[in-house]
Amino acid sequence: MKEVILLKYGEMVLKGLNKNYFNSLLIKRVRNLLKEADGNFTLDYSQSTLCIRGDENADMDKAYSLMKKVFGVSTICRGIECEKDMAAIKKALIEHGDRFLMGAKTFKCTAKRSDKRFPLNSMQICAECGEIILENFDGVSVDVNDPEVNITIEIRDRAAFIHGGGEKGACGMPVGSNGKALLLLSGGIDSPVAGYMVAKRGVFVDAVYFESPPYTSEAAKEKVISLAKKIGEYTGRIYLHFVSVTEIQQAIMDNCEEKLFTLLLRRFMMRIAERIADEIHAGALVTGESIGQVASQTMMALNVTDSVVNMPVFRPCIGLDKDEIVTRARSIGTFEISSLPYDDCCSLFTPKHPNTRPTEDLLIEAEKKLDVEGLIERALAGRTYIKIE
Repeated sequence: MKEVILLKYGEMVLKGLNKNYFNSLLIKRVRNLLKEADGNFTLDYSQSTLCIRGDENADMDKAYSLMKKVFGVSTICRGIECEKDMAAIKKALIEHGDRFLMGAKTFKCTAKRSDKRFPLNSMQICAECGEIILENFDGVSVDVNDPEVNITIEIRDRAAFIHGGGEKGACGMPVGSNGKALLLLSGGIDSPVAGYMVAKRGVFVDAVYFESPPYTSEAAKEKVISLAKKIGEYTGRIYLHFVSVTEIQQAIMDNCEEKLFTLLLRRFMMRIAERIADEIHAGALVTGESIGQVASQTMMALNVTDSVVNMPVFRPCIGLDKDEIVTRARSIGTFEISSLPYDDCCSLFTPKHPNTRPTEDLLIEAEKKLDVEGLIERALAGRTYIKIE
């Protein structure tokens, strides 16, 4: 009898001949995360489930917590592995029933019998296991329609597993299974959520932060590093690039109409981000815009922003309202960091009366007053980056 953690796969089970590729990426991610927990662990994959076993020194609490950040896992179950016979299963239920019930007053048993050679069918297994629980634990009753806990008995090829139904995993696809993208990461609420959402689809995410010293502070920079670390908890690693746009902002302020400040700056950011993306072999840019949320995120504004780049721009928050984005930010642990009172370069550069219906011709005409290529090259020349594990 041994404690185990079971990772139930999500949409990966729908993959065909390339399923092993996705599985290998997920297992690699699990192995890397388990290095953060004490003890030694072994992994065993079978029937769309990854079983994690630890030695006598293994910190199973830490391991279980870490598994909540593995993309590709739909459900995480912490349970008991025992011999594949009813005597062993009943013994495990008696000894560990409190763990499975978790204080619940109502329960039901569910049996999954993938080994059809097992002498009892699923209904018989449930009946015998339910009887054992009722006999050995006071104050509980069976409720097959709406139980507080679902005690699951899985009869597999080499062993039986018992658990209390499990907890929702991170879902999505394994990190690295769908290429790489570059996130334009500000200190706000939206862009970290956008990065997380794209990473959840199996995309490696690196990031670029546009700073504006001395108008943006070191505290603002540290805030963005903290946000990148939060994303990195799910992706395993992230390269964070830093680019100063102070000279670009000054040139725009000196030569262009105030109502175009934000749009012109964003066009510079997109051009710079695309060059970094090309260099690091990223196939797309990611931004946190939600359509209509602010003046620079109207459909017309987004059009003139995208027109200066030739690669896809992913905006996973585009159809979410602010409350929905905040809810997601809270769930991934970025909201409190994003709420720290340090401005980014865009918030410091917002015109009083921005143009909400810009045209491409209007922006092109304004850019004729600027040394666009020179400003970009000098900004990139001063670029730095760090690797966050």
